[in-house]
Amino acid sequence: MSQIDCTKSIEACATQYGEEADAVRKYMYGGLERAEAIPNRGPIRFTDTGRLAPDIRSAYAEYGFYIFEGTIGEREMADVHDDLRELRSRFPTHPGAEVDAQGRPALNAGLKGPGLLWAKALGDPLGGTEAAGGRHKVKVRELEAEQDAPTEAPFILFGSLQFSDAALRLYGHPELLQVAAEVNGDDFAPFTDVLFIKDPGRGAAVSWHQDGDTHWDAPDLDEDTHGFNFMAQVYGSTPVNGVWVVPGSHRQGQLDVAELVEAAGSERLPDAIPLVCNPGDVVICNRQLVHGSFPNAGFEPRLTINFGFHRRKSVLGVEGTGVHSPVKVYDDATIAKRTRALGIAIEARHQQYPDETPYVYRPFTERGESFVWNEAAREELRDYNLLDLSI
Repeated sequence: MSQIDCTKSIEACATQYGEEADAVRKYMYGGLERAEAIPNRGPIRFTDTGRLAPDIRSAYAEYGFYIFEGTIGEREMADVHDDLRELRSRFPTHPGAEVDAQGRPALNAGLKGPGLLWAKALGDPLGGTEAAGGRHKVKVRELEAEQDAPTEAPFILFGSLQFSDAALRLYGHPELLQVAAEVNGDDFAPFTDVLFIKDPGRGAAVSWHQDGDTHWDAPDLDEDTHGFNFMAQVYGSTPVNGVWVVPGSHRQGQLDVAELVEAAGSERLPDAIPLVCNPGDVVICNRQLVHGSFPNAGFEPRLTINFGFHRRKSVLGVEGTGVHSPVKVYDDATIAKRTRALGIAIEARHQQYPDETPYVYRPFTERGESFVWNEAAREELRDYNLLDLSI
């Protein structure tokens, strides 16, 4: 595995921690070694019968994540970069602004749903708060940004499918959707879609947590109950700017993260490893894993295109938690409506890559649904970050 040389970033990050600099430096270099030692990375592979390669399925089940290397090809990555440059040019100039740097209506204008979330540069906006159902129990150490850095920086863009055609087409990636079917069944249901933005010297932390606010006490709880996220890496990820996970914690039920931090004696959980990725890699990450990230005090950016999927049985008839969308019970009609975004994505991808065999989603076939990709479909996507199936 060739990886991004993040030595300078580790050293710069460590100096931010004062007396803990040596401990931070040792932790990050040790994380790199542990990440390299785990046998759970490589290209997506399927058997002759179309099933996910057994060793991939087994590694994902054991560790709770797998790194699909080189999933996004050169042509698609070029589209992603072009799209994101245009998208970022439309960001509001500051939190609450109605215009972008060119005086145009910012992408938040007239938006349905939460849109762009900002955070204190090198801060931890979620830790120790009631945000996201209070799942971020412990606040990680906030660092000092450079004097010329803005007070707040872009952090998360919710509902990314409505803003980025490239993200929409990636959502319809046939091999990733086949992986989703292998893990969650071929009637799998969508979760949500966001961009995580960790600009160098500005990107905020996401303190340790497990996703999921329902089912923890259910008698049939298992390692896949709360689904997973795909994390598509635009610039790659390192111990400094990337997500850290505790391998295997997805099999341990709901853990007390505050107790884990207390037992560790610091926010540096000893069993955690970083998701070390190159541009174009896509991580499948179980939502029940204990995971988080530190402030990006290094020099490499990270922008991750996140989109997740559930088992249908995990969401049908369940009352949502209100973390990603208004509280409601997810009935058949709600799931079917939210799933339309998947049909639009598959058709949008087919128009861009006509020589690629599109993914066939079983519920669409059973219902006889077909989709088009046009301006009406683009407008329809504006509703979907109000329909995220948050459990």
